Amino acid sequence: MIDAIVSLKELQTQAENLAKIVSKACCILLWGDMGAGKTTFSKAFIRYLLKDINAEIPSPTFTLVQTYNADQGEIWHSDLYRLKNPEEILELGLLEALRTSICLIEWPDRLQNYLPNHRIDVYLNIVDEYHRSLRIEKKT
Repeated sequence: MIDAIVSLKELQTQAENLAKIVSKACCILLWGDMGAGKTTFSKAFIRYLLKDINAEIPSPTFTLVQTYNADQGEIWHSDLYRLKNPEEILELGLLEALRTSICLIEWPDRLQNYLPNHRIDVYLNIVDEYHRSLRIEKKT
């Protein structure tokens, strides 16, 4: 879908552009190292769907999941960095959410065998302090 070097502002714009075309029961996996922009992308995406550019969108680093209600349906924002065992996603209810909600998942490698086949992969890498490489691919 896209493969580019973007500024942090352009990263947010690309998140909004993706939010414009998603539907209910969509899984977006955010791949990248610490500080690559996964949470920045997620916040812009969620704020667009909530129609509130100032919405408080806390990082789910410690809670593992934050949920929101938008016109398009329920949004699940997950940060699986602290997940110790992929089986923990069952306790979180994430597998059900993957079938029914818009899911943004940071650190999706923690899903292991639970990675959904139908998804959008967002790959982020740090280029420098102000730029990121961004690649978005749809998998079906």
